[in-house]
Amino acid sequence: MTDVHAPTAILQGGLLDTHSPLLAFVVGLVAVILLLVYWDLPAFIGLVIAALVVGLVAPQLAPPEVASTLAEAFGEGMAGIGIPILMAAVIGKSMMSSGAAERIVRGFRSVLGRDNSEIALWGSSSFLAIPVFFDNVFYLLAPLARSMRARVGRDYTLFIVAVGAGAATTHVFVPPTPGPLAVASEIGVGLGMTILVGLVVAIPSAAVAGLAYGHWINSRLDIPLRDSMDTSGEELEEISEKSTSELPGMFEASLPILLAVALVASNTAVDTFLPEGAAIGTVTSFIGDPNVALTAAAMAAALTYRRMRALSDEAWADELTEALKSGGNIAAITAAGGAFGAMLAEAGIGDYIAGALEGLGIGLLVTAWLIAAAVRIAQGSATVAMLTTAGIMAGSGLVASLSVHPAYLVMAIGAGGNICSWYNDSGFWLVKEIGGLTQVETLKTWTALTTIISVMGLLTVLALSTVFPNAIVG
Repeated sequence: MTDVHAPTAILQGGLLDTHSPLLAFVVGLVAVILLLVYWDLPAFIGLVIAALVVGLVAPQLAPPEVASTLAEAFGEGMAGIGIPILMAAVIGKSMMSSGAAERIVRGFRSVLGRDNSEIALWGSSSFLAIPVFFDNVFYLLAPLARSMRARVGRDYTLFIVAVGAGAATTHVFVPPTPGPLAVASEIGVGLGMTILVGLVVAIPSAAVAGLAYGHWINSRLDIPLRDSMDTSGEELEEISEKSTSELPGMFEASLPILLAVALVASNTAVDTFLPEGAAIGTVTSFIGDPNVALTAAAMAAALTYRRMRALSDEAWADELTEALKSGGNIAAITAAGGAFGAMLAEAGIGDYIAGALEGLGIGLLVTAWLIAAAVRIAQGSATVAMLTTAGIMAGSGLVASLSVHPAYLVMAIGAGGNICSWYNDSGFWLVKEIGGLTQVETLKTWTALTTIISVMGLLTVLALSTVFPNAIVG
């Protein structure tokens, strides 16, 4: 175990040690603020330069390796999100311009009422994020938030926060999403108990961040409906004035979302509940891959767009090409943000901070939360922060000394890993670009809500572990 005085020693000498990963973190932080905030460079260029600066300062990387390491990290990021974001751009453009998103919004409002639009978005994102990754949920529901704003004429801040909070909360608390699933496996907690406790922790955390904070920040920050995903605010407002008979039917309008969720969920269900090597897994692993699922959803949305607007082959192709251009810029920025975080990880900042905090003389749940939070802030990835912390907890033998059910430790790690999504997190740039927000607006909405989820999650875990130390069931 690390000496309890280690954090003090690091704080006293780390910044002065040219071999300290902490120096790379500080330099990277200063670089990204100067480039993106002070000089207002385009996000992609600023993030690439900041990542190169981190690589040059990082003691673990030789200068000749910096550029190739950055390119590799960018390529890995693009491999994961490139096709989904491009297809999401087609989905967003098609659903908004065809009136499909507007039709779904009207369906929500007819069921829940005019004053509960944010609850519909919040509930939908929370539910969909259980089988589908956060980014895919945001791709699918951001067009609904934009159409909701066009329909209502206000409250876009609230709608974006509601969508983000629901998806982000489930992402770190409820399996079978990868983060909590992997942490539960590392800690040695059963899937059923993890899902049960995760839902109990997720619901109040998402409600406070998505609804309570959403209403609070909405009354203080009015985000306009800007051009995004190759659609303008004026176009959406024009569609919102159409009669329902001029819009697609509810099933056709919802088909892109239903198709994407069903395909991805099929793979998730097979991987989670059937034995490895099951014959059906060959099929679901293909159709449930986000690249395939979102391509199918994009085609469904695009065909509806073509039918509703009576576009010629040439005009249809031109419209989709414009959407892809918009998506390419978003994909590049998102991958660059991930690459910036990856360069910080290459510098060793995650392990450095985790090791420094491992020996803190405070409760184990709070210690785990603090380690995950520090690693998340330093290198950007929630999943990496969670897995790093789980490895420390499991490897140190501290899990055996827990006086409460280890499922609470899984939740504390998830809460810490969700804190303060900022410039080094690809999710920050995804929300900013797809939502049509400024950097400051993204910090006030997305960064703030991830922090609220983190703190509320920890408080909920501490309260539950005090009242029900053996978890929800004994």
